[in-house]
Amino acid sequence: MAEPSSLAPFGWERERGLQARALFLIAVTFSAFQIVTAAFSPLSSQVVRAIHVGFLLLLTFGLLQGWGLGRRASPVLAWLVGLTGFTLAFYHWIFEADLIQRAGDPTRMDVVVGTITLVLVFEAARRVMGFALPLICAAFFAFALLGPYLPDALAHRGYPFEQLVEHLAFGTEGIYGVPTYVSSTYIFLFILFGSFLEQAGMIRLFTDFALGTVGHTRGGPAKVSVIASGLMGTINGSGVANVVTTGQFTIPLMKKFGYRPEFAGGVEATSSMGGQIMPPVMGAVAFIMAETIGVAYLEIVKAAIIPALLYFVTAFWMVHLEAGRAGLHGLAKAECPDPWAAVRRNWYLLLPLGALVWLLFAGYTPLFSGTVGLALTAVLILGAAIALRLSGTALRVAFWVALGLASASFFRFGIGAVFLLIGLLVLACWFVQGGRATLRLAVNALADGARHALPVGIACALVGVIIGVLTLTGAATTFANAIISLGRESLLLSLVLTMLVCLILGMGIPTIPNYIITSSLAAPALLELGVPLIVSHMFVFYFGILADLTPPVALAAFAAAPIAGVSGMRIGVQAVRVAIAGFVVPYMAVYAPALMLQGDPGVLDVAWIVFKALVAIGLWGAASIGYFGQALSWPQRALAFASAAFLIAALPITDEIGLAGAAVFVAWELWRQRRPAPA
Repeated sequence: MAEPSSLAPFGWERERGLQARALFLIAVTFSAFQIVTAAFSPLSSQVVRAIHVGFLLLLTFGLLQGWGLGRRASPVLAWLVGLTGFTLAFYHWIFEADLIQRAGDPTRMDVVVGTITLVLVFEAARRVMGFALPLICAAFFAFALLGPYLPDALAHRGYPFEQLVEHLAFGTEGIYGVPTYVSSTYIFLFILFGSFLEQAGMIRLFTDFALGTVGHTRGGPAKVSVIASGLMGTINGSGVANVVTTGQFTIPLMKKFGYRPEFAGGVEATSSMGGQIMPPVMGAVAFIMAETIGVAYLEIVKAAIIPALLYFVTAFWMVHLEAGRAGLHGLAKAECPDPWAAVRRNWYLLLPLGALVWLLFAGYTPLFSGTVGLALTAVLILGAAIALRLSGTALRVAFWVALGLASASFFRFGIGAVFLLIGLLVLACWFVQGGRATLRLAVNALADGARHALPVGIACALVGVIIGVLTLTGAATTFANAIISLGRESLLLSLVLTMLVCLILGMGIPTIPNYIITSSLAAPALLELGVPLIVSHMFVFYFGILADLTPPVALAAFAAAPIAGVSGMRIGVQAVRVAIAGFVVPYMAVYAPALMLQGDPGVLDVAWIVFKALVAIGLWGAASIGYFGQALSWPQRALAFASAAFLIAALPITDEIGLAGAAVFVAWELWRQRRPAPA
């Protein structure tokens, strides 16, 4: 998810005095509201969604005060607009019963409140992510209004303005629909979870571990980028945020050791975007997908495991080949930190992640798992601040044992008891030397989590306009019928058309609205053509991610451009090369659902499709980079490419042809390497 530079960390905002303190307090209050409503559910879901959007509007207009149209910013007007959006959110709380009773028959005041809220959501989205998504949503709004005046292929009966506003601003299929529900529950909690771990030093732990394990190998700096970004993706699930955090370290390191700037940026962008498909947290889309198709989040995680590993194996293999082609080496062994020393130093940071994985795989809901994971993170961070001040190893071990026993007993009595335990630790930190710094870190994590939630939440709210229009007009059925008609002749053509829609929509809009639009339009058609439910949605999800790497508008590539010092276009071209398997793995999953563990496959079925994918990845990497132990000739590259293509195709004897071609390619290369060099 792209974030404009104006959304700077709150620590930078202190130069602005009173406004900065107000924004910081609002952000902390926002996070506290989300935690309390997730833990205790004191309000109805519709009210929580409305206040969630109100907080998003208040923070967005408070942070991004300029109009962005060449006009001078007016802080007073920006705060007035933000406070208006926040105040109107309480309309849903105060008149909740009345709104339910008069559903379908809005009053004039309902229409006024709904219209203002819609306009503010559009403007907030424009400030956060530019014109692309608001213009697309405005086109859908106009489509619903102007139905009778459209060409026959698009015409419908049309809907009055009042009905459209009531449907979009007060129902559960507009700006307060499923995406906003997921944003106000799962997504916000997991963003806070990642924010707490980042503030506690998880980035340094992952970076030190990656440096210690692969930093000294051939092309080590680039492999560090792949591993560190993949690990970061397990806790934050945000591609662009991953680029601007881990990329600050990995891109300069890659450049220092000889990688071309555009290739260094491409590696970081590709690895960071893969975080959205990396279990257990994945990206926000995974939670929206689970709610949209009505399956357990665990099923989404299971479907993503093998493709995610293949994605990162591809990136790792590509940087290894590029390092061999360019003759690049790793860091000196003495310069690399001890990975296990880093783990021993910050071992407690891994416990919340382990607990989260266990809870998800044990069948608990993401909401419960996220709440427990967040609470456990707070307990461990506060406990570590106290333990570090204790003298003697025995005393520290005793403290950790006591804290573990206390946590286990408190968790038995429910989330309220856990909050009591956290309160006691906060009180202890207040009086322990150095403990107040940890408390400041925790409060900063609350504020930082709210800031990171802005682009995600605003996108989820605005894209509800598209969902509302599609459900009201039935336009999704028309588009799906067109794809189905095409798919009856060729499933491959339907898949290519769906891929192109995802990539084109990705030119300027983030992964979340991209997935929601294409899953509403194309995924039902793929399901009708026989593609399994999760596979059809994962297909559009993957290409929504790859759209952020694909020129001309590659959000992740342009996020890496200032760090790499080259144009985002050049980085995007390299990112597509590095992520080449990401373009073929979804097709493989459609023709062989065992790749996503669908259809109750046997172990041998899964092993066979994974083996084919790995061989294809190896051949495609060699063909793309032009290196496999030594520089490859063009005929060799063509043979490698064709063999990989046969392995992807799901036609009779194509596997045999692909494996035979792979064997010929390997034998040819071994013969070349053993042949004596010319004098």
